[in-house]
Amino acid sequence: MLWRKKINPGKIVQLMFKDLDPILHSQLRLAVMSLLISVKEAEFTFLREKTNSTAGNLSVQINKLKDAGYIEVTKQFSNNYPQTMCKITPKGTDAFETYVKALQTYMNPGGN
Repeated sequence: MLWRKKINPGKIVQLMFKDLDPILHSQLRLAVMSLLISVKEAEFTFLREKTNSTAGNLSVQINKLKDAGYIEVTKQFSNNYPQTMCKITPKGTDAFETYVKALQTYMNPGGN
């Protein structure tokens, strides 16, 4: 996205705003990725509690992150109970870092 801003009379500066990743721009998906950036791997129940989301909504959003290749999801059993583990991938880490950098262009559009 390109914006033009008049700084001084007769001087126009072009401001570049980078596109935001639509996968990460969802509040719940961004929250999941933020948690996984800090812990690397987490149980579904931990993510549900920390994001205060419903199991159904979280499951849908986790699948979108998985389909994008941003997280890996493994299902296993622990003490006869199903356990879903989510782990951030290198692609997910790169996407998150790129998203944060792109977001910063909106917070400091003049680069000053």
